[in-house]
Amino acid sequence: MGQYTETSLERFDTDVIQASHENIVLLDLWAEWCPPCITIAPILEQVVEEYEGEVLLVKIEVDDGDNMKIAGQYQVRGFPTILLFQNGEEKARFSGAKPASFIKDFIEDNTD
Repeated sequence: MGQYTETSLERFDTDVIQASHENIVLLDLWAEWCPPCITIAPILEQVVEEYEGEVLLVKIEVDDGDNMKIAGQYQVRGFPTILLFQNGEEKARFSGAKPASFIKDFIEDNTD
């Protein structure tokens, strides 16, 4: 399947904010106990793989250590929530498991 980076509170700025100046970054805020999180994971990986390096997938497990602070900082209320970053800023988000066609449209509709 596709490739992704697992990030943490400590690496968030490098893995997401700085990386989004070079590529589009999808940040997957997920939890192990969340069935929709497990459902969407391979779909996200498949979609990102189709972009051949133009879109990066970064995952952060919100229940791991201080990672919930990222969810709080971005006022995330449910999981999974996918945030799209470009040029250091959040451009859009969606929550819940969605099909690949939705995710592709989401990327195309929300990037420059």
